[in-house]
Amino acid sequence: MTSFKKNCLIIIPTYNEKNNIHFILNKISKYIKFKHDILFVDDNSYDGTLDLIKNINSKKIFLLKKKKKLGIGSAHKDGIKYGYKNKYRYIITMDCDGTHDPKYINKMLKLANTEDLIITNRFGVKNSLSEWNILRKIITSFRYFLVAFLFNTKLDSSGAYRLYNCKRIRLKDILLAKNDGYIFFTESTIIINKIYNVSQIPVLLPKRYAGSSKMTFTNIFFGFFNIFYIYLRIHLFNQK
Repeated sequence: MTSFKKNCLIIIPTYNEKNNIHFILNKISKYIKFKHDILFVDDNSYDGTLDLIKNINSKKIFLLKKKKKLGIGSAHKDGIKYGYKNKYRYIITMDCDGTHDPKYINKMLKLANTEDLIITNRFGVKNSLSEWNILRKIITSFRYFLVAFLFNTKLDSSGAYRLYNCKRIRLKDILLAKNDGYIFFTESTIIINKIYNVSQIPVLLPKRYAGSSKMTFTNIFFGFFNIFYIYLRIHLFNQK
């Protein structure tokens, strides 16, 4: 049985998020009063993000630098592997841009005694996506209903804001998700939901604090393609 040396690790992937670093750290310190560490996983930023993080004087903030940009899913997997290697009981992943409000972390932790994975549901609160442009709302909603139809689930699977209960989920099952991009979140949720207990809490998405989304048309196109690929792999070829 694994002996957990540390309580909670908050993983925050970054790619050119220099202007959001202090904002998200201040928000975390406002709401999170229990013992925790923070791991920034940087996907080869070039805007000064790395230097800013390195100069933060805190023993609970760590930095994992990737040698080249490999995608948001790859950054999450590297951070999660770090969390398991260093024996954290809970791993929380969230974006750096301020759209994932840390006030929901305490609610997720309350569910962690009985649940294996807790994700956030952006469709559970009225007008949760009000800060998004109409095109992004349409794409996100269509993807949600496509996943619901193909995989018979009401889970908002594509969000990065979530909690992994390391005591209950095996690392190797998370890493069954092969995608290194945005579809990692949908793929890992679908896989984990076949093996473990997954629950979700409704959240309101605030406006991004600074900068712009890294989502591109290419990400969107290949995202839909990969959803169908995951469906074929799991349901027709009976692979996880």
